[in-house]
Parts: sequence; C-alpha cells; structure tokens
Amino acid sequence: MKSKNTALLLGNEAIARGAWEAGCHLVSSYPGTPSTEITEVCAEYPEMHTEWATNEKVALEVAVGASFGGARAMSCMKHVGLNVAADPLFTAAYTGVNGGLVVCVADDPGMHSSQNEQDSRFYARAAMLPMMEPSDSAECLSFTKAAFELSERFDAPVLIRSTTRIAHARSQVTLQEREEAPIRPYEKNPTKYVMMPAMARGRHLVVEQRTNALKEYVETCPFNKIEMRDDLKVGVICSGIAYQYVREALPEASILKLGIVNPIPEKAIRAFAAKVDTLYVLEELEPVIEEQVKAMGIDAIGKQLTGHQGELSVNRIKKMFDEPIPTYAAPESLPGRPPVMCAGCPHRGPFSVLSKRKMHVMGDIGCYTLGALAPLTALDASLCMGASVGMAQGIGRAQGEQFGRDTVAVIGDSTFLHSGVTSLISAVYNKAPITLVILDNRITGMTGHQPNPASGKDIHGNDVPALDLAALCRACGVDRVVTVDAFDLDGFDKAVTQETAVNEPSVIIARQPCALLDKKSKKPALQIDQTKCRKCMACMKMGCPAIEKRDNGVVINESQCVGCGLCIQTCKFGAIGKAGERG
Repeated sequence: MKSKNTALLLGNEAIARGAWEAGCHLVSSYPGTPSTEITEVCAEYPEMHTEWATNEKVALEVAVGASFGGARAMSCMKHVGLNVAADPLFTAAYTGVNGGLVVCVADDPGMHSSQNEQDSRFYARAAMLPMMEPSDSAECLSFTKAAFELSERFDAPVLIRSTTRIAHARSQVTLQEREEAPIRPYEKNPTKYVMMPAMARGRHLVVEQRTNALKEYVETCPFNKIEMRDDLKVGVICSGIAYQYVREALPEASILKLGIVNPIPEKAIRAFAAKVDTLYVLEELEPVIEEQVKAMGIDAIGKQLTGHQGELSVNRIKKMFDEPIPTYAAPESLPGRPPVMCAGCPHRGPFSVLSKRKMHVMGDIGCYTLGALAPLTALDASLCMGASVGMAQGIGRAQGEQFGRDTVAVIGDSTFLHSGVTSLISAVYNKAPITLVILDNRITGMTGHQPNPASGKDIHGNDVPALDLAALCRACGVDRVVTVDAFDLDGFDKAVTQETAVNEPSVIIARQPCALLDKKSKKPALQIDQTKCRKCMACMKMGCPAIEKRDNGVVINESQCVGCGLCIQTCKFGAIGKAGERG
C-alpha cells in the first residue's frame, strides 16, 4: 500500500496532503459528503490549525481572514455548501488575497448523498475565479499545492473542483516534505480589503485585468495537456474523472485534457479542434465547456450524447461511440435495500408520533430526512439546510391558523446551528406561531459523526464548551422551550399536543445521542414472546431494521437491536421485553 515516498490515497486524503505540503496554516470547513474527509485528514497534521465551523459561510470567512493575515488557508465543502459560502466568495474575488487561499468544492453527479446535481463550475465563471479540476489522487495533491501558488501569483482565491468519484477513489501519489510558507506581513489597506462601493469599483477593474492575465496563462500552463494519437478522426475535450473514462473507453482518441476549467484556453482549443475530424466535449452535468467552445464558432458534439443528468462511465462512453462493452456474468437478482434510520436511532420515535398524528412536517437536511420514507412517511418537504423553520412559517401563513397548528418544523442540532437559528429569530420577530422540533443527537450524523458546537468536542476530540440549545432558543426570544427524551413516545406526544396549541413560537428539543455514537450505553437486545404476539404489525410500522417479518411471525434480530425500547411502547399486548421477562 505504501512505500517510503509513495502512498495509495483517496482523492480527499491527497488534497489534505497537498495542503500540508504547500505549507497551509489554517483549514476551516463544514462537513458535507463527498468533501468531509479532506478536513478530517487535515486535522491529523499538527502544523495546520483545523476546525469545523458552524456553516460554510463562516468557514470561508475564517479562511479569508487568515489569508488577509498573511497565512495560507483552505476551506472545504460540498457543492450545496458553496451556495452558503457564495456571499464571501464573490467579494473575496474582488479583494484578492494576501496568503494563498484555496476553496475546495466537491460536486456530486448522480446525487449519491445530495439534494441536487448543481455544477460548481458556474460559480467559477460567475465570480471570475480560476478553478482547477484534478483527475486522480496524484493530481489532487499536486493541483492543491499549485493552487496556493497560483492564488498568491494572481492575487485571487483559487477553486479546486472534485467530484464523488475523485474524492472517494484511491490512486498512487508521490509524497514530499512540507515546504514552510512564512506568514506574510499584514498591511492595513482599505482600498483593497474594504469593499464599499468606491473601493469595489476599482477592484472590479483589477478582477478584469486578472482574468485577462489568467486567459493568457492557461494557454501554456502545465495543467492543460494535449494527447495526440495517430488516428485523428476523434478528438475529445474533457477534464476531471471524465478524462479517466475517455482514456479507457476511447484509447485511440486524441484528447485535450483541461486541468484548469476556468478560464479555458481558447487558442489551445482552436488548435486542437483544427487537427481532428470531429470534436467532442465529454463532461458530467452541464455543458459548461461545450457552450464556451461553441461560442468560439467551433462545431462540437457533447450533451446530445451525454445528457445533463448523472455520472459518465467507461461503458456509457463506449456505448455512445458504438464500442464493444465487456460482458460479465450477471449477478443473481437481489432485492432492493432502501436506506433506513439505524436500529436505535433517536429520530424514529418523534417521527412515529408525528406520522401517527398525521402532522404536516417541514423537514430538513440530515439523517432525519429518511423520515420521509415508508413506513414512517412523516416528512412533507425538505429543501436545504435550515429551511424547515421558514417553510413551516410560510405554509402556516398560506393555509391558515389551524393548518399551521397542525404543522411542525423538524431540524437536527447541527443543522439548527448551521442555518436554523436565524430562521427561528425571524419567526419570533414576525410572531409566527410555529412549533420547532430540534432532534438533538449530539453530533453531525449523516456526514460521519463530526462534532458541532453543541457536542462539547472539537475536531480533535478536545473538550470545549457545549452550547446549550434550550438557552439559545430562549435567547432568540422563544418563551416556550421544552426538552423531552426522544425515546419517550408519550412524553413527546404530550409535548406536541401542548406546544402546537399555543399561539406563539415554541421549541421541543427531543434529546438522545446517536445510536452509533453511544455504543457504550447499548442495552440488552429485546425479544418477542410469540405466545402473546397478535401479529398486528404495529411494531413494524416503526421501520426499525432490527424488527423482521419471518415465516414464523415477527421477530427481533438480536444482532441489530440496541434495546432502545421504542417497540415495547408500541405493543399493546406486552409481547416485547427483555430476555427472561416474557410470559
């Protein structure tokens, strides 16, 4: 796996290594698949101050501040996180940098863990910033190192775009030692860093001049490469993971590989296009490169072949070009396995209550989004981080008072701190009689158990002050805040009855740690007494993966059960209990 100077690294690990080798001093991020491991690995390097921020906007602002202070800095996020960070990003394009500033964004073609397939290359174009796109782990490392140098050379933040396949695939990289980058002197310079209109107008001219310089640079830079083959019938322009697919699917095709995808090299593209009979642009998601090529007056084939959705692959490209596709022994047909909340998940109880009550539930982003699936089918809507609170407020205004009282917003602790707090403040300010349920499992669950300000731990596992969510809600102006045990169905049901009946904002905090986080407190597995079981299937409606329907009735899989006790509360016949308590 690893020799003295080489290692087999994930793309995310390689980006972290590249930042370390480049002498990066600070990394501030918010977790989001497929980018999360970059920051987690950065935390393993003591030379880099690494932290989780409350959201991507804050993370980038911290990195921008470090850059202004002369340090090399990096901020990492997934593609929808870049939406949150767009405000500081666009203005940082005007201010430029002092120490090198790199922004890593991981797109998710195919939506493996995301709510949309947006293409972050549009951000680079709109903000007029350089963007690099590596095609394997080795380039993840070398491009990251180069990005810091380019940032300082062109006085601009540099974006690195990854995708799920690059982030989570391994390839060999060459390891080098860290090159220390001294902290640059800080000089007060309002004309450069204070973006009030008078200064911003002048900086916009600088951005235009920088863009022209970048256009010249990309024509001969080492990151854009032409690979000519003897057969000149087919020429392909591609970047990132698409390059790997094209190289394998079309070994005889000539390729213009773009390592910098904004700006693109017009002269090089024209020269390449003139050498091949038919030019193709093969890129995932949107026709960002294709449209620019066609705007040059160059004929090219792209999205009419690939479409706008999902990922490319070797076989998809082979099929497009009528190349033979290898056949493999087809596996036996397997049943589908939809995602479910884990056995013992503390989110299951509140959702079962809300589903039973037929409440309108405005959901949010996290593990609890799975509450939309059968058999709970509790969620009505899920939009983006922190949106549940505003949606509950808006739908209540639209549908009237009674509908609003039958509506709750559901959000996780990390998401609440990410962007739900401001929505709650707005609801209080506008006297919206909403009920907000905070599912407090003490961690950022779906992205891999990263701590948040309410967890009491930082990214290194050190003890830090744990934010008091109840006190925070009261500080936002909410008078009615109640904390309940997420495993107490009757207690939660009673809280919902009380809080939705009042004509003012209220908050219910349903608290239990994540089942995967709190393994030490796992209780003995439960069992079903078949002599008492009436096969009413009420326990199955909880959607717990530990409860299984078999030929001999409903049973509890003891290897999965964590003894949370929710099923005991749903059984009206006392058929469920601990071993030795049956009968």
